[in-house]
Amino acid sequence: MIVFVRYNLGPGVAVELEAQARVAELKEVVGSQQGVAPQELRVLFAGRELQSSASLLGCDLPEQSTLHVLHPPPGSSSQLLLQEHLAPGGESRQDRLTSLDLSSWRLPATSSGLAVILDEERGTWRAEDQQTAAPKGTRSTFFVYCKRCSSIQSGKLRVRCRSCRQMTLTLSRGPSCWDDVLLPGRIHGVCQSPDCDGDEAEFYMKCSSHPTSEEDSSVALDLILSNINNVPCISCTDTLDVVLVFQCSDRHVICLDCFHGYCQTRLNERQFVYDPVIGYSLPCAVGCENSLIKEVHHFRILGDDQYARYLQYGAEECLLTNGGLMCPSPGCGAGLLPLDGSRRVECDRRLGCGFVFCRDCRERFHEGPCEALGAPATAGASQGFMVEEEASRSGRWEQESLLLIRTSTKKCPSCLVPVERNGGCMHMQCSVCRAEWCWLCGVLWNRDCMGNHWFG
Repeated sequence: MIVFVRYNLGPGVAVELEAQARVAELKEVVGSQQGVAPQELRVLFAGRELQSSASLLGCDLPEQSTLHVLHPPPGSSSQLLLQEHLAPGGESRQDRLTSLDLSSWRLPATSSGLAVILDEERGTWRAEDQQTAAPKGTRSTFFVYCKRCSSIQSGKLRVRCRSCRQMTLTLSRGPSCWDDVLLPGRIHGVCQSPDCDGDEAEFYMKCSSHPTSEEDSSVALDLILSNINNVPCISCTDTLDVVLVFQCSDRHVICLDCFHGYCQTRLNERQFVYDPVIGYSLPCAVGCENSLIKEVHHFRILGDDQYARYLQYGAEECLLTNGGLMCPSPGCGAGLLPLDGSRRVECDRRLGCGFVFCRDCRERFHEGPCEALGAPATAGASQGFMVEEEASRSGRWEQESLLLIRTSTKKCPSCLVPVERNGGCMHMQCSVCRAEWCWLCGVLWNRDCMGNHWFG
């Protein structure tokens, strides 16, 4: 396999090694090139240090990955901080980002963006070929829209220093919930870049179907998941490998082929919903409340031409919602925001054609009352895409699991991981962040808890 090595932020150098080769062999190659003892080098990838005894294959390195090789002087603060992040036995404390799975955190009450993260397996989906989506046995748990591929692809999670934007940050701990990934300032670490004192982690996503540069990022599609629960589609009732899960309370599931049809039908009928915060979006196909899709890149499933229509309609809807109008002259359609309330409107020649028209009837401007006004368009419910009630009931994602989690667990006050108490005292210790807290109070363990209700 071929990997690109950056030595202390120098230019990337291609190094070819066997996939079964160990990190120690990579250090020997770089050490001989740089005139440095191999045992003094540190190899960083995806927020952690790779141990010399590990194989490249075991480190989940895709072909043409970029590794950072550092040479901190002995006794330097960088070397000491790196050593602090290693547990006894030489293994990194945090989980690998390349195999991290946070799909259980995709809950409607807390979701604000991404849903799940890719493991090392590969999967892909294209609108024109539903049957090739995520072959049997493939369980990618994170998907992105890749501009280079112009399609939905499986993705991978990476991390860098928020200050210098280099991938030389070693994490103090791995993400334990989606807020850790989505919200800035949640996870810190040690940046090994020269002259950089940054300690804040910045997570981003990349397409896993082809080699990517460090600057090449993709848009995460948080609602698209591998169908690990084998939930049938609410429309066609088939059980397919890759599905979209709506952000409604019932977590309705729809296959990507039906989702494409749903989006196309609503677009043709101009039945998308304009939201001032989210933008031009769609709710759950069943019609659930508070279920608008927040990441509008999901509508990239329409393809380039239809997505361009979606953008145009969205811009027009935003204009009309804010009191604007469009020039009615054939072939123009320029967006206008008249400053006064007069009936006479002139199309701006810098944007359109200069046509002067009546605001009320959209005909050429005239004095006196308008002769006739067209009947207003009705916003009736669309009949082009229907969901049967029985299919709606069966196509729900993790309904029983969500109810069980809510009734039998409490969240750790430090990292918010759901914790189940299985007997014993009220003194809890989170298995993820190691925080000690009280089951009854839901706060970090203190003297009051120790004295008043250690045992209930």
